[in-house]
Amino acid sequence: MHNKEPLAMADRVKFKDLSPEEKQDYRDRLRHSTAHVLAEAVTKLFPDAQLTIGPPIEDGFYYDFAVPEAFTPDDLNKIEKEMRNSIKANTEFSERETSRDEALELVRDNQYKVEILEGIPADERVTFCSHSDGAFEDLCRGGHMARTGDIKAYKLLSTAGAYWRGDENNAMLQRIYGTAWESRDAQKDYLKRLEEAEKRDHRKLGRQLGLFFFDPIAPASPFFLPKGAQVMNGLIEYVKELYGKYGYQEVMTPQIFNTDLWKKSGHLDAYAENMYFVEVDEREFGVKPMNCPAGAMIYAADSHSYRDLPMRLADFGRLHRNERSGVTHGLTRVRSFVQDDAHIFCTLDQIGDEINSFLQMLNEAYETLGFESYRLELSLRPEKRVGSEEMWDSAEAALTEILDASGVEYEAESGEGAFYGPKIDIFVPDAIGRDWQLGTVQLDFSLPERFDLEYAAEDGSRQRPVVIHRAMYGSLERFLGVLIEHLSGAFPLWLAPVQAVVVPIADRHIDYCHNVGDELESAGIRVVVDDSNDRMNAKIRQAQLQKVPYMLVAGDQEIEAGTLAVRTRTGENIDPMTVAEVSTKFLRQIAERS
Repeated sequence: MHNKEPLAMADRVKFKDLSPEEKQDYRDRLRHSTAHVLAEAVTKLFPDAQLTIGPPIEDGFYYDFAVPEAFTPDDLNKIEKEMRNSIKANTEFSERETSRDEALELVRDNQYKVEILEGIPADERVTFCSHSDGAFEDLCRGGHMARTGDIKAYKLLSTAGAYWRGDENNAMLQRIYGTAWESRDAQKDYLKRLEEAEKRDHRKLGRQLGLFFFDPIAPASPFFLPKGAQVMNGLIEYVKELYGKYGYQEVMTPQIFNTDLWKKSGHLDAYAENMYFVEVDEREFGVKPMNCPAGAMIYAADSHSYRDLPMRLADFGRLHRNERSGVTHGLTRVRSFVQDDAHIFCTLDQIGDEINSFLQMLNEAYETLGFESYRLELSLRPEKRVGSEEMWDSAEAALTEILDASGVEYEAESGEGAFYGPKIDIFVPDAIGRDWQLGTVQLDFSLPERFDLEYAAEDGSRQRPVVIHRAMYGSLERFLGVLIEHLSGAFPLWLAPVQAVVVPIADRHIDYCHNVGDELESAGIRVVVDDSNDRMNAKIRQAQLQKVPYMLVAGDQEIEAGTLAVRTRTGENIDPMTVAEVSTKFLRQIAERS
């Protein structure tokens, strides 16, 4: 919780000298204060607007307004100007407390504020904030700058529709997004990163590169085009190679299960709101949102001894989750997806080796895919969970011990674990510094109990295995979205959907180029011959825009010499090569995944 006292000028040292926690607190206060200034400006310019909520968020803030019409870009410019007046006035942020009942009377004409207040205890004190000598007040949790003049750099970025409290059954509000920073230079750097992120947006590149698209006929569920399917299959094939190296076996399991299974696994109690249900022959079935109960069914289908463990079962089954429309986003949050999912059934003594082996495999994969570093986060028991406290104590202690012994730095986060057990989440920074949670490894003592899973121990007794849930990519769709943005769509040669484009300089060179294409295709290289009517430079430019790794150009000189002029997508010219030399070079790069 933030200290409610306004941050006075005298309390501050230079921003660069603050601790990370102090910097975050400063920015939260700054953005919270700017949201109040925004709210006042909107109510001045749009008197019928009703205020709802306006919190600070990562890199900025937003405020949701109930207004009859959507805000326009011109509206944002007017609102920014009005905000500037408040900031120039350099008035003091002040807070006052009142009873909940008095607060309800003050906001009685605003159904949204009334709903917020009705959700808190009757005896709780409520805070109102003003920065204009009481002329404008807003319900608030506290935590501000000392004066409006402390807002040094701010900008309104965009507007969007947003359902009240994120529920599509509620009213649609209009959200204004903004950003605020401790200095103009800091804001300039952020806006530059934002501009770069927009260029790398996987939704835009996905269409431009012919990888995938979305359609309202299947909300938040991507259609993968041939090029996109090639990349997805390339990612899966790579994981399957690693599975062979690290001792995994692949299984396939059904998509739909009778709800008895979901009751048994605990998903019906803890996860039903995110599931899809269908009725078949007057019985209720659930479409699987996770593979773990199916993995338990496979383990339970046979008897096992300690000699069979660890048993590593990989399942690429498609999953479906009923994500709210307000949180879906391109490939990074979808309703239909595939995971590189695996469940390891092992003994207590094998947990450490199995998790370390997984982290070794993950490190190898991330390095190959161009992610040079990552950080670990230990996610501890959430409020909504299954299993006994003793089980959670044992599971959390086991993961903590493994991480401590590894010497790898990590952070512990309370309340972020899966409902069935604690987990280690892997966060990867992309090329412009944004953190993405991709891989995960989760410890589960609950599933073996629920499914009565056993193995014969060396002493002949019956023991429970431990289940380790793990994924390197996580959702393949999400991973692909992150990878597109990390690489700006320029996949490495082994993963590129088209690995080379053969470019004839003139029509008389087309036959030669098709022969080259046939020869490279026979060698297993994905190649396209551009025999369009465009000029050579336009063909090269088009291949570069499509992020094709290599362009192979042929004219009179190349045909006479039996070679190709080789050019990379970055514009580098390589010495002429024969078709055999090109084939050898490409196949070596593909084999090495370099």
